[in-house]
Amino acid sequence: MSRKWNNIFFVFGIAALILMTAGIDMDEALKALRSASYRFPVIIVLWALLYIFNTAAWYLIINAGGRSGIKFGWLYKVTVSGFALNYATPGGLMGGEPYRVMELTPHIGVERASSSVILYVMTHIFSHFWFWLLSVFICLLTQSVDTLTAWVLAASTAFCVLGLCFFISCYRTGLASKLINLTRRMPLLKKRINTFAEHNREKIENIDRQTAALHTQSKSRFAAAVLLELACRFCSVAEIYIIMTLMAPDVTYVQCILILAFTSLFANLLFFMPLQIGGREGGFLMSAANLGLGAGAGIFTALIVRLRELAWTGIGLLLMKAERKGRS
Repeated sequence: MSRKWNNIFFVFGIAALILMTAGIDMDEALKALRSASYRFPVIIVLWALLYIFNTAAWYLIINAGGRSGIKFGWLYKVTVSGFALNYATPGGLMGGEPYRVMELTPHIGVERASSSVILYVMTHIFSHFWFWLLSVFICLLTQSVDTLTAWVLAASTAFCVLGLCFFISCYRTGLASKLINLTRRMPLLKKRINTFAEHNREKIENIDRQTAALHTQSKSRFAAAVLLELACRFCSVAEIYIIMTLMAPDVTYVQCILILAFTSLFANLLFFMPLQIGGREGGFLMSAANLGLGAGAGIFTALIVRLRELAWTGIGLLLMKAERKGRS
């Protein structure tokens, strides 16, 4: 990526980070950090390890079509910076993914870079649907279910099954064309998207072919990438458990799985909010209260998670300025 675009992404991220930090009550934040004590640094380190799962999944995808020569350490830096930009972007995927494509392009070409980024994003979201669906069965096996909860679980199951079917279809045929066809129906974007699609028809078709090819060339690599992302979801529950034990010492890891599953599903339905502001807090509050852990535990957990996200957003933006070569 050119220094100009690197600076543009960096300035945008810093501006968004400042705006999001300004929306936090600093007195409450400092009080929460003091209460969390050593737990907050442990959570920061935990996420340094979790990003290794994400990087490993993307690394497998990039190298599915043959050795790329991309260094794992450099890809880790790009992965963390990409997530930082997504945290700061309304709608997500509008900052981190273009950044990742532009970083990869000098090393493997624009079409292969685009297809590998698209396939990784699909795999990342695909694993979320599996996490939510598996959490439905965990809830049925471990919790007493009333009528309202049963309806919520049924709706969640239907949503997850539809999502999984959609992404399985996209793995076979590619996603780029589907996104173009979807956005070209939007009144404010229709003319520009149609013009872009006409001028880049061949590139879009090539990206879809490469995305489908990357998926089919090595089923074992694809399965490993999905399992790495799914393992990351279940390991990230440790963050909720570490925080929750401070406010609710009797909380179990299974309960924390359900809290994270409901909260992430609820927050992702509000995808248009930067850092999923509001949705994340509401999800933690409702899920903790519903499991009998108290609304206070949910609010406290939401605040610590928000502070961790802000910390890693800052780290990711700083990593954008770190000079590392991508190829060995």
